[in-house]
Amino acid sequence: MRLVLIFFLILLMLMCGGVCQVFAKAPTTPKILFTSSRDGNREVYMMNPDGSEQINLTQHPARDGSAVWSPTGDQILFVSDRGGVRDLYLMDADGTNVRRVFKKKIRASRYAAAWSPDGKQFAYNYLDWDRRKSGLYLGTFGEEGVDPLPNGSSPAWSPDGSEIACSVAHALGARLTFINVDTRDREQPLPDKTLQWQAAPCWSAAGDRLAISGNKHPIPAILDRDLHEAWNDKDTVFILNRDGTGLRQLVEEAGPGAGPSALSPDGSEVLYSQEINGQTQIFKLDINSGVRTQLTHIGGAFRQANVGGEWFDPAYTLPVSPQPHLLTTTWGDVKKQ
Repeated sequence: MRLVLIFFLILLMLMCGGVCQVFAKAPTTPKILFTSSRDGNREVYMMNPDGSEQINLTQHPARDGSAVWSPTGDQILFVSDRGGVRDLYLMDADGTNVRRVFKKKIRASRYAAAWSPDGKQFAYNYLDWDRRKSGLYLGTFGEEGVDPLPNGSSPAWSPDGSEIACSVAHALGARLTFINVDTRDREQPLPDKTLQWQAAPCWSAAGDRLAISGNKHPIPAILDRDLHEAWNDKDTVFILNRDGTGLRQLVEEAGPGAGPSALSPDGSEVLYSQEINGQTQIFKLDINSGVRTQLTHIGGAFRQANVGGEWFDPAYTLPVSPQPHLLTTTWGDVKKQ
């Protein structure tokens, strides 16, 4: 009888653990993920869209950051060096249940991940300094195998699941590039001369617009350090339509360089990072009115005190678990409603 009872209790614990993971709670109000070094090292934080209630989710001595929400908001994919090199980790929305994405450890770095809208896959950057190898890859949760994608950096998956936006470097800059997930065909909607640097794309929830980091100045063939730093400070924030039309500069070039991190789900606001008083802080800009709000104010152990931003709004999330055969065609349409 005692053995039966023990077996029952173990079975109950296992079932409970599975249920808790499946039904991990997503935020019930809009939230923003960002990276901060205010406690001496980089950690993943969460805050409200007005900058209030800033909470440390990782609380770990390792360097954590680059966090992105799952499509349903119940999990967070982030980058950490707690295993010795930068790699991808998962945690629940409250910072608990941390685990590695890949079981097999490697010496190279995996970082800058983007979650597919069906919740099953992710795109990420790979860098192996020893072998001088880098690239953009496509992974599937629960599997160790990965597929190479055409070269690019800073991937951002379109809300309808059909393509991945990224930045592709060339001799004197970089171009915004769309990679078709099925065919791997590439499209570059903006010519070089429009913006010499086109980087860090992020989508609106409807998939009709993107914010990017832009710079009109090329890097010289022989790097002049002073000139390079001066041009680096010209990085700023632009918005454009998916087809490349409607390009508009949102932040003036004057002052330190600025880079976008996320568009609000309704596409009306953009988060971006910019240095102020010697340290980087996160700002929110109303695209229509131009009103700017500083969301973070606390300094950190590094110059980049507060950076990044990943927006989640339950109003733009499907009320059920992702189903790949449905989401690839309906996700973008549902978010538009």
